[in-house]
Amino acid sequence: MSTKRDYYEILGASKSATDKEIKSAYRKLALKWHPDKNPKKRKEAEDKFKEINEAYQVLSDTKKRQTYDQFGHAAFDPSSGMGGSPFGGANRQGPFTWSYNTGGGSPFQGGDFGDPFEIFEQFFGGGFQRAAAKPRYGLTISFMEAIKGVTKEVSIDGKKSKIKVPPGAGDGTRIRFDEFDVTIDVQSHPRYKRDGYNIFVDHKISFSLAALGGTTQVETLDKPLKLKVRPGTASSTTVRLRGEGVPMLRGSGKGDMYVRLIVDIPEKLTREQRQALEQVQDAGL
Repeated sequence: MSTKRDYYEILGASKSATDKEIKSAYRKLALKWHPDKNPKKRKEAEDKFKEINEAYQVLSDTKKRQTYDQFGHAAFDPSSGMGGSPFGGANRQGPFTWSYNTGGGSPFQGGDFGDPFEIFEQFFGGGFQRAAAKPRYGLTISFMEAIKGVTKEVSIDGKKSKIKVPPGAGDGTRIRFDEFDVTIDVQSHPRYKRDGYNIFVDHKISFSLAALGGTTQVETLDKPLKLKVRPGTASSTTVRLRGEGVPMLRGSGKGDMYVRLIVDIPEKLTREQRQALEQVQDAGL
């Protein structure tokens, strides 16, 4: 469940509340609105309980809370295009993972802590009736399979099933089936790093290109692109390539790719290279 209400308002806490006060507010409301304690208003209680857990999941995490304080709900909304700010320190895909049901219907949101009833039991020791948990299985896929999407045939309890992983799935994404749930484990990539729907990559350029400017070819997730390098570019300069990141699970569009230009200084120089640099040095550059 997603909400536009202010998370602090949901928990009845001030923006200056301590971690202890946030936790205390959560406990009080979770006890009040647990569905098993409100059988006559179960639907309302379920909605309230999920809303409370959503707010607590963000405000109880230091980095998520800082990001929320700065950007609000947009920080965790893939459709906003932020996909997790590279400067704000948002987590992989905001506080929520994407799921779908084989019975049809639209994708929906679930908490990255799994079932909100489980976190309740961790806090309060259980004691409430609940439906039996579905069996959970892990599926390991490559970095690029997660980006592009892939269909895997697996054997679970002797039964073959096809697992369709949508493009843009992340590490920890849970795919929900009628009989079981599958949690995705994404392998790392030797070159690309992912943060939400954004991709980060280091790209080496020569000293002369950094000094004089020109173009260099960068390998994106889909194709090579020519990137313009301005004269006098310093090492670690970062260039943003809009729409060259990870496909978004909800709606359309992609995140961005951030290319960090690393000036490659050779450890050994030829005689001609040394002479040329000495001339540059003598010219006062």
